[in-house]
Amino acid sequence: MDDLESEPRVPGEEQGENESSDDDESINRKRIKKQNLPLAPPLFKETTCETGFHKTTRNCLQHIREDLLHHRWQDAADYMASYSQTLEDTTANMPQLYAEIIWRIGTEILHHHPDSKLEDYNSFYERVKHSGVKNYLKVCLEHSFHLLVNGQFEDAKRQLSIAESWRYGKLSAGQSQRIRLIQAYSGFLDYFIWCDKKATASSTDEYDAAVNQEMHSYFRQSSVNLKEIMKLPGVWDPFVLSYIDMLEFYNDHEGAVKVLNDYAYDKSFPPNPNAHVYLYRYMKKQNHPLKKLLKVLKILHTLVPSHELMPEYCSLLVQSVKDEFFPEKEGDLQKALGVVLDLLDYSSWRSNLAVWNHLMNIIKRLRMKKQWLKIFAEEMGYRKDWWLAIHFSTFQARKDSAENRELLEVKSFVVGAFCPRYTSMYCGVGKAARKGVTSEVQKAKRNPKQLRNIRRLRRESGQQSQD
Repeated sequence: MDDLESEPRVPGEEQGENESSDDDESINRKRIKKQNLPLAPPLFKETTCETGFHKTTRNCLQHIREDLLHHRWQDAADYMASYSQTLEDTTANMPQLYAEIIWRIGTEILHHHPDSKLEDYNSFYERVKHSGVKNYLKVCLEHSFHLLVNGQFEDAKRQLSIAESWRYGKLSAGQSQRIRLIQAYSGFLDYFIWCDKKATASSTDEYDAAVNQEMHSYFRQSSVNLKEIMKLPGVWDPFVLSYIDMLEFYNDHEGAVKVLNDYAYDKSFPPNPNAHVYLYRYMKKQNHPLKKLLKVLKILHTLVPSHELMPEYCSLLVQSVKDEFFPEKEGDLQKALGVVLDLLDYSSWRSNLAVWNHLMNIIKRLRMKKQWLKIFAEEMGYRKDWWLAIHFSTFQARKDSAENRELLEVKSFVVGAFCPRYTSMYCGVGKAARKGVTSEVQKAKRNPKQLRNIRRLRRESGQQSQD
């Protein structure tokens, strides 16, 4: 390594020719700083008082890591069976660390092993639960997740009930938030069982009082746990949706709107665009006034300007302009213009015909006002230096002409409304591209074989697009 850091020498040069070269070289060496790469420290390293058993377990863990890296799951499982003996070591100073290693790596092996069965998971989780007390609640929660994925709702519910009643001195008192999360998932599972009962009741025409009473019992159990978790700041989308579904089934629409309002507008909660989406869709489903719908979508636009509901927000703003009973209709057309321009700033919306149609209709309405160009310039703002170059370049014109001629026409109207000099360039390139295609077809008509090839290629491209 020292040779790599030294200055390269010219072949044949003697070291004693220049006495100052050693001083310069030493100065250069001081200036050169060695790169300190952030390497992860080894989990277990060899010590002076290491016994043979500890050395074997350390080598076994190294083999497990290599097998995981190369996806040799059976070899990793064999080594893991031997490595689990570390739990029986009474001289270990980090028993919780050994238990967590076995839990994490063992779960990874079971997930990827081709011959793993549900019974293997159950026996493994039961063994890991009692090997590390600090991880008991987390292991129970993960075990219930696995049972839930495999459709074992009742078993998953039983695992959560066991975890909910778990107590272990001060350790259980310090894990109140984790217990609340377990209670929330217990309520979530009650909701799934409630859905099964509802499907059973709806499949029969006759009214069954016992089934409905059982449904209501699961609804009460689920509601208690779900309401508790929603009091804590956080993102609880699955719990909120399940609770709203049950409230809607029992026609408690006011309660559902209150829950969604608290979830969306509580300042102690982190910003969550989904909360506003759920509120808007429920209010729209219940035919709430247009003013309330616009209020929800306005906040959603602030959080996610490129959201899929923004074209609908634009339509509602234009609709409010038509509504003569709507008090704030004067500035809504300008708001709609800003929403559309924000959408077109994102690459996923730049070739969307519906968004460009919105922009064309808004411009048609704005042109009825005297100072419509001033309004348009206000909304363009920082875009004026690059907006035309992005949407109306020669490349974009050829692309629009080849892929969507209707989009080419709509964009031609838009650019012609406020910048006519771009119209001739943009439309001219599009027409030239179309003429090039038509001229090839006309030439092919003179050659029947070439015409058949063109038609065959078009049919193949059409079938691929349908696929």
